[in-house]
Amino acid sequence: MTFVFKTVASPVGALKIVASDRGLAAILWENDDPKRVRLGPLVENPSHPVLLETERQLAAYFEGTLKAFTVPLDFQGTEFQKSVWAALLTIPFGETRSYGDIARQIGRPGASRAVGAANGRNPISIIAPCHRVIGAAGALTGFAGGLHVKERLLGLERAGAGASRG
Repeated sequence: MTFVFKTVASPVGALKIVASDRGLAAILWENDDPKRVRLGPLVENPSHPVLLETERQLAAYFEGTLKAFTVPLDFQGTEFQKSVWAALLTIPFGETRSYGDIARQIGRPGASRAVGAANGRNPISIIAPCHRVIGAAGALTGFAGGLHVKERLLGLERAGAGASRG
């Protein structure tokens, strides 16, 4: 399978957005480790409709006018990873969950570390909100975009959580 991509500017740095024919497959950070998210061949296509819609929704998110993304997603990973990433999509805007919370949600209460590993390989950062997952004691833990970006995203969401936006 060939994937199309486009690089977009954002308040947290350049993001490479990647799509398949089925939907958005990845949002990669400027200095992302190439081993973190493995996809097939990439071809630049800045006018692909999924990429254009993703760019629009990301801009609205960063402006504080979008709380819920509607772009179609095409997760590439193992069944366990996909279950973790699906659970990420249920974390409400402006809220956080622990790795243990996610492990219990997917029916694997002893799998907090495995959840952490899957969270770290989440290919669709921001939209599948791995930044909303924190340590059991409330500490900010690893994030592919950097802890300063995780803190910034959580701050943006806390600021907009009380507002009536959608």
